[in-house]
This record gives sequence, C-alpha cells and structure tokens, in this order.
Amino acid sequence: MSILPATEVTSRFYGVPLQRSARVELAPHDDSCDFDELGAWLTAHRGDRLAVDLFSGAGGLSHGLIDAGWTTAVAVDNDERALQTHRANFPGASVGLDLGSSDDRDILVDALKDATIDLVAGGPPCQPFSRAGRSKIRSLVDRAGRDPRDRRKELWAAYMDVVTRLRPRAVIMENVPDMGLSDDFRVLRVMESRFEALGYATDYRIVEAWRYGVPQHRRRLILLARRDIDRFDWPKATSQTTLGDAIGDLPPLEVTPLEAIGAAAMGYRGPATTPFQKLMRRGAGPTLHDHHTRRVRVDDHDVFASMTTTTLYSDIEESKRRYAADTFRDKYKRLDANGLSRTITAHIAKDGYWYIHPHQHRTITVREAARVQTFPDTFRFAGTRSDAFKQIGNAVPPMLGAAVARAVLPVEGRATIGDLPHWACTRKALDLWVGEQQKDPVAKYYLPGPRISVTQHAVASVLGGAPRDALQSVFGAAYGPLDAERFLAILARAGSSRRRLEGRLEQVVGRPELLADPVNLVDAAGWGKSEAMLLAVMRGVDLIWSGSPAQRVASRMHGQDPSNTVNRQTDGRARIARLVGAGDGAAARMAALRLLGVTTCVSDPLCGSCPLKEFCPSSKP
Repeated sequence: MSILPATEVTSRFYGVPLQRSARVELAPHDDSCDFDELGAWLTAHRGDRLAVDLFSGAGGLSHGLIDAGWTTAVAVDNDERALQTHRANFPGASVGLDLGSSDDRDILVDALKDATIDLVAGGPPCQPFSRAGRSKIRSLVDRAGRDPRDRRKELWAAYMDVVTRLRPRAVIMENVPDMGLSDDFRVLRVMESRFEALGYATDYRIVEAWRYGVPQHRRRLILLARRDIDRFDWPKATSQTTLGDAIGDLPPLEVTPLEAIGAAAMGYRGPATTPFQKLMRRGAGPTLHDHHTRRVRVDDHDVFASMTTTTLYSDIEESKRRYAADTFRDKYKRLDANGLSRTITAHIAKDGYWYIHPHQHRTITVREAARVQTFPDTFRFAGTRSDAFKQIGNAVPPMLGAAVARAVLPVEGRATIGDLPHWACTRKALDLWVGEQQKDPVAKYYLPGPRISVTQHAVASVLGGAPRDALQSVFGAAYGPLDAERFLAILARAGSSRRRLEGRLEQVVGRPELLADPVNLVDAAGWGKSEAMLLAVMRGVDLIWSGSPAQRVASRMHGQDPSNTVNRQTDGRARIARLVGAGDGAAARMAALRLLGVTTCVSDPLCGSCPLKEFCPSSKP
C-alpha cells in the first residue's frame, strides 16, 4: 500500500480549505490475478464453488458471497478506483469491462467457457430506478440537453445475457425497490419469465437490510433464481444492530472548525464491547485505518452544536441556514446512536450533512460509514476520501449479501428442477381459469376480451363487487359507445347500483377520450384511482392493480395473513406481480386475481371452488 500526499486550496466560497485528501494505492490480493491469467487461476481453483460478480463496485456483494461459502472468480466493473479496491481485497480477477457492450460480454463469457460457475451475482446501476436518480436525470435533461433515454436502465438486459450464456446454478440480483415499483415490476416480471424458460425457479422480494444485522434503514429489491430446487429458504431476521452498537468503540476525534479531522491511521484506544464491533475488528490488529472526515465550517459547527437527533433543517435558526428550508427540508440530520442510521448513499461523497455524528459536531468518517455498511475494519478502499465514500455508498452491505446468498446454497443430490417452477404452474392454472370465465355470461365483463366494449368494462370497474346474474342486463345495455341514450338505458336497468353508476358515468358520456386513459378519468372525470386503473387492466393494459381483492388472493398464495396491511404498496404489490407474470396474458391474470378476490377468495374463502387451491399454502380442505 502507498499513500500519495494530500493537496489543499483555500476557498472563500466553501468556507473551509478545500482539501483533496491523500490518495490510497493498494497492492493486489495475494490470490488475485490479471484477466489474461484467469485460465490458470481457474484450474488452480477447480474444486471451489465459484461466483461471478457483475457491476461489482468495491465488492460488498463479493464479500457477502465469500462469507456464505463462494469464491469470487471474476468481478466486473468500469470504475477503476472501485476495481483497485476489489483487486486488493479479493481473489480472482477484477476486470474493467463495459457490460453494456456485447463485445465486452463476449470477452467475459469466452474467458469463463471452461469453468463451472455456480453463481452469478450483481446489481445493475440503480440510479435510473431510484427516485433521487430519476429526479437528477430529469434535471440534466431539462438543463443540459442530456439524452432522456438513460441507457444504464437497460443494463439489466446485459446482466440477463451473461446469465443466459453462463447458465450458473443460481443467480442473485440486487437493486433499489423502485426497480420494481417504478414500472409495476415489469422488468422483474420479464426477467422471471426468461429465467423460467431457462429452467430456473425464482423469488423476489423487498428486503429491509436491518433485519440481517445492518445498522441502517436500507431497503433493497432482491431477485433470486436457481435451477436445482424450487425452494428459497430466506434466513430468519436477526436482532437489530443500532448505530451505537456499530461505531461506539471508534475513537472520538478532536473537532476544531476549519482543521483536519481524524487520520488515515491511528490506534483503537479501547476494546470492542458489542458482538458487531468484535466482528468488525476481527483480524484488524492494533491499527485503525480511514477514521477521518471533512473539515467543518465555523457556521456549520455552530449549527451542529445546536442540533439533536430530532432537529429538522427548518428548525435551525433562519439566519444560520445556507439552503432554502422548503427545498432542503432534511438537508442536515444528526444520527441517533440508539437507532438505525439513515441509508448510506453515494451522495455522501459530495457532502456528509445527512450523516452528522450522534455526539460530535462533525460528519461521519470513512471508517464509520464503512461500519454502517458492515465492511470490516480490515477492508481498505483505494483512492481519495471522496472515492472511498462513493464506493461505500454504492455498495451492497456485506452482511445483507451473505444473508441472501445463503438462500441459494446448493442442495446435495439435486441438479435440475424438472417440472415447471411453482409460480409458472400457478400462472398456467390462472390462465385456464381465465379461459373458462371468458365464456361465463357475466364474469366475462370483468376480464379483457375482444368482444367487450369499453362502456361495459367501465360499468364493471365501477360496480366493483361480485358479478351477479342480475347484472347481465346492465352489461347488455352497455354495449357500444357511451352516449346519452345508452347512459339512460344503463341506469334504467341498474337497480340498487344506479346511484353509483350515475355518479361515475355521467362524467364521461360522449367523451370517449376520457375512457381511453386512466389519468384522464382521475383528473378530468373525478373517478377514483383504483377504478380508473382497473378499467385499464380490463382493457388489456399491463398494470399492477393493488386493490384489496387482489391483495387478499396474493397474500394467501404466499402463505401470508391477508389482514396484515403493512407494506401493501411494496411487498403486497410484489406478491401480486409474482402471480401476474409477464407477456400477453399478464393483464388478464391481473383482472382474474381481482375477480377471484370478490367471488371466491373472500373473507371466508371458498377454497373448494378456487382454481389455485392446489398451489395455495393457505387453502382449506
């Protein structure tokens, strides 16, 4: 290891001397190799359970894989600093390739053609999927003329291409929850269908990292696939690790405004007192590395001193604010030693105001950020302090990586799933039921169909409840465009549903353009969002409709209590997406789940007549 000296420039604008910190250069791991030496390395490791880490960054996921029993053969990224970090901490080859390039993917696959790769893991760049990332991209499009098509969002397809050609036994993909939530899980559903076509069973869910010992609020979307068995034994949650549990043993630092804080190397000064601290310090020796952070402005020091863990930026005295409180409502955040840290993100490389130390008037250090991400103290980061912060913020927490990896550990004596995976069989049964219901004189109006008018579907979306024979005449009157005459004919036959239909349909009489777009129905016609989205589904639009009937079916199909309303818009929608799948039949399956939820899978379910009873763990005899 070598350290290149820091450089410093005084700036009135920033209020502190601008310091480009010392740049850390790390020597390669003893068992690492250059890419052109990979063949010999693979021969030497022929008996190992080998993994490939795509979009590896500094190697948080690689670390988790090793903790769970794999050996990383190849890690691929295009950030040279992150690759140097990976090369210093892990065996195998850490390779700079552009996975968006088919030529570079060919190079990677060709280098591994004679190897048995047990696992492919990775996290395609997540910024285009995250809320913050999408906001930043929109800003760049508006102000700088950037191409609005962010090609990083397509790298999941490059990831799938490598998996398809390497055909590992198991797969792990990690990303932000918005990869699913932002597009109704469409990318995940397409990936799942492709995996199933290759003979893999799949599972995906949104995971809270703190449940696996990570001391921060960090939610991640995890996709797993395997082709040995059709089962995923996700590990049980562990006890919560607080921020104090994680960093309480690290030495307090002298904090003087405008002066350097911490050092690249120092002693620990005290024992580890929690199991987490002892785990982080295992093998580290007497020297603590990277316990340093940015200098503090004089005015920021005064503000930090006035803050508690509950102080909002808008609570700070107006004369001491440097940012608009209405725009930057949570610009500063003092962390709570007795709780979880807020999510460590790559933005910490820009400033640390979201991560003010619980007790000291400064932002957290590189080593404290690494601890919050569960990197052990033996793990070093190449580059400057900002490089290290960026690598830490972009990483998968190793403890989360190890937990999800254990869900796809190999099972002795099983080489292939054999029949269709569980969820593919479930969707097939749902498709058959859809075909039967499309022949029913009333149920057919609640499903996509070529001979159902938009008016009939509009009536079905408004009526909501279970189809009844008495409604057949209402649907008959609704055939064709919704003009004034047809509107009156529908109301004349509506009976007890007249008032509800009148309140919705009168807004769209003679206005077919409103019925063509659910946004129009909500904004211009005053429909409820659920009704409008349901109409779109019945018209064949591929959406996830997360109303209570569909949530009830999906919960029971996943062995969950349907009365539990926690995270319905995240985990609940993910469960629905598993049943809906992808392809031409997705909208029909979505409408069918809603129909099942109002006719069969009701509060007191009629399991005997349910087409999915064979696959439902909650089914009653």
